[in-house]
Amino acid sequence: MDIRKLLEIAVESNASDLHLVVGVPPTLRIDGELVAMEMDKLNGEITKTMVYSILNDVQIQKFEKDLELDFSFALLGVSRFRVNIYLSKDNIEAAFRIVGLRIKQPEELGLPLIVNEFCRKNSGLVLVTGPTGVGKTTTMNSMIDIINRERSNRIIIIEDPIEYIHTHKRSVIIQREVYSDTRTFANALIHSLRQDPNVICVGEMRDLETISTALTAAETGHLVLATLHTPDAIQTIDRIIDVFPSHAQEQIRIILSNALEGIISQQLLSRIDGKGRVLTTEILIATPAIRNVIREAKTEQISTIMQTSADMGMQLMDTSLKELYVKGVISYETAISRVKDISHFKALLMKSGKQSH
Repeated sequence: MDIRKLLEIAVESNASDLHLVVGVPPTLRIDGELVAMEMDKLNGEITKTMVYSILNDVQIQKFEKDLELDFSFALLGVSRFRVNIYLSKDNIEAAFRIVGLRIKQPEELGLPLIVNEFCRKNSGLVLVTGPTGVGKTTTMNSMIDIINRERSNRIIIIEDPIEYIHTHKRSVIIQREVYSDTRTFANALIHSLRQDPNVICVGEMRDLETISTALTAAETGHLVLATLHTPDAIQTIDRIIDVFPSHAQEQIRIILSNALEGIISQQLLSRIDGKGRVLTTEILIATPAIRNVIREAKTEQISTIMQTSADMGMQLMDTSLKELYVKGVISYETAISRVKDISHFKALLMKSGKQSH
């Protein structure tokens, strides 16, 4: 089997991922579902040959030392891929995430217009959150491209690994890959503050040091874009504060309340017509009311503020789900499986004239 041919098929099939696992055929993830390719089952020798065919000597040495390897790979004229190689029962296996070559605009992704306004901030913290595989990196790079097209800035991007490749437009863009160009996210972030940045983009805020430095950067006049594996705005704020020791949390609430500009939480849902998936979003804007409840440790009040601030561009996930269901884009079953407050969701349906099941 030729790994390059398999990757071409994955792209042509509009798959999001290709998985090479010993004992089953090569498997695609299409619209969130796993689909086995009509090929022979893989064995350990085949998967090792395919995987090693796209590695250089340095990558092979690193994998054999660490038994894990993350890297990006480009297939000329086809796509870019984020790759993770690992061992399972002493067999080499791999997961390929299809990234694509073209950076899409927010409207193409289905993001609300308010996202464009976040890109026009001169400083502060903007977070893109959600579970794995919902397009957080795609959203962040779309926002970077807006800044690149509209402003003369120096943008530093720190990722593990680099997914989308940016070209210099109005801005100068520096892309650094963790483990290749720098040791850690935190280390790169600390040193980026001495590299005259206007915008700093962090592929993932993983630990206390990274989060602390990102807050410092946002507080000291930089626009910081970052991703976090949290499902909604409230849990995002709580996660950031809870990372710090209890004696520091009051001060962090003050810093976060001042630095935060917005949170975009997202999910990908199957369309009712079977034609791919659709993005659903929750949008928090750091208004004076939001900043106040963060300072006072009353994050449970955020949902109410967001409900009453829709005219400003705020949106709860339940509201986004309601709109997609009312428009006939997703099924009731899909919507209700992701709803956080069922009674609120059904009340929204009644106001829209749509019947719940």
